[in-house]
Amino acid sequence: MDMTITSSAFDHNEPVPKLYTCEGQDISPPLAWSGVPARAKSLALIVDDPDAPDPAAPRMTWVHWVLYNLPANSTGLPEAVRSFPAGTLDGLNDWQRVGYGGPCPPIGRHRYFHKLYALDLVLPDLKKPTRKALEQAMQGHIVAEAQLVGTYQKGR
Repeated sequence: MDMTITSSAFDHNEPVPKLYTCEGQDISPPLAWSGVPARAKSLALIVDDPDAPDPAAPRMTWVHWVLYNLPANSTGLPEAVRSFPAGTLDGLNDWQRVGYGGPCPPIGRHRYFHKLYALDLVLPDLKKPTRKALEQAMQGHIVAEAQLVGTYQKGR
């Protein structure tokens, strides 16, 4: 069985509801996953937007959320999550803070990738890593990955 990540709030390649954006309450959407390989020891979640600042001329990938060391036996996160499963650690998003920052595109319809990684180890405390630092630490340890893409455009 392949690993999957889904949300009860939006379908793959469909709009993220305003509630989860800067135009709403800016809370994290509910996420669920399944099919985590038996050999996985932990999970990591990265939410980012490769269309920044303008989908017609993207120049960077904006990071919205970084989590790692989620237990391999966890099955998801509730809406507006405030307390995480034991052992879960935060990384820094591109607002230079920990936690979820919802879609807030300056122009056009952007894509938001919710990427889940199953790892063959529990990572050491990386002291609030950036996405790049977490990706470097995960290198060679990813046993499965899944993604859910949502879209958002302001004022729609």
